[in-house]
Amino acid sequence: MVSGFKPTWMVTNIYDLTPAQLKANGIKAVLTDLDNTLIAWNNPDGTPELRHWLTLLELAGIQVIVVSNNSRKRVDRAVAPFDLPYIHRALKPLTWGLKRALRRWHLQKSEVVMVGDQLLTDIWAANHSRIRSVLVRPILKSDAWITKGNRLLEKGVMWELRRRYPELTWQEDLNERTTH
Repeated sequence: MVSGFKPTWMVTNIYDLTPAQLKANGIKAVLTDLDNTLIAWNNPDGTPELRHWLTLLELAGIQVIVVSNNSRKRVDRAVAPFDLPYIHRALKPLTWGLKRALRRWHLQKSEVVMVGDQLLTDIWAANHSRIRSVLVRPILKSDAWITKGNRLLEKGVMWELRRRYPELTWQEDLNERTTH
């Protein structure tokens, strides 16, 4: 059961994913969680670093699509300045939102990666959609109230993952080693 939470990669920060690394892994689109992955949950305006990263991916022809459990209003407010497409109310850990993104943008599972900061939602949904996944550290150590319970459960899941898979470590990029 714990293997359903095992990410393909663990990278410290979403901004560490470079176009060259993504292309080397056949990735044409990044599906990404919103809160504490792409932006701080309490700062919907993003950062200059986010704008730079999005520009690099756009120039490389790599699409970024937000797949969030948040409401349309919340996601629209957060992604509007960046003109990013999105799926709201994705219902992660269910696979519905990821599959909807694949259909809407005519993507193959092999062409995408799901990036998120939560094992129990983002990584589980990716694994059960048969999509490669990247676990990133949350941008902030604090969370919205709705996420705090998940974080407690995740500590136990991560402990068990590391016990079973000692090779599962934080990386600075998508090097050739994967954890699957």
